[in-house]
Amino acid sequence: MLHPSDFDRSVHFYRDVLGLHPMREFGQGEYRGIVFFLGGGYLELTDRHVEPPDASTELWLQVRDVKQAERELRAAGVPIIENAAEKPWGLVELRVSDPDGLVLILVEVPPDHPLRRDHRSM
Repeated sequence: MLHPSDFDRSVHFYRDVLGLHPMREFGQGEYRGIVFFLGGGYLELTDRHVEPPDASTELWLQVRDVKQAERELRAAGVPIIENAAEKPWGLVELRVSDPDGLVLILVEVPPDHPLRRDHRSM
């Protein structure tokens, strides 16, 4: 759950810039919220700002094509913290910042990466 400093700005960022799909919206006034689908989980934004995100907190989001995401986010003016690059652990990662400075790690899992293997039968 995120408590952005500017609810509408963050809704725009997550919905319109990142392209997350809303699952539901609720409340009104300063008690508004929106929940986005995140694959097997959800991301909720509420309109009750508490304090800026802690520097030790990052949000990991898997995408199909990190380099395409980087082009689109650059074009949208999203701050790029670290360009897309393959990491020693085999994932392709891009680090960007949300409107409140929260670091988002966009990750592409290559087809041959161990995370793609079905470990249930092992």
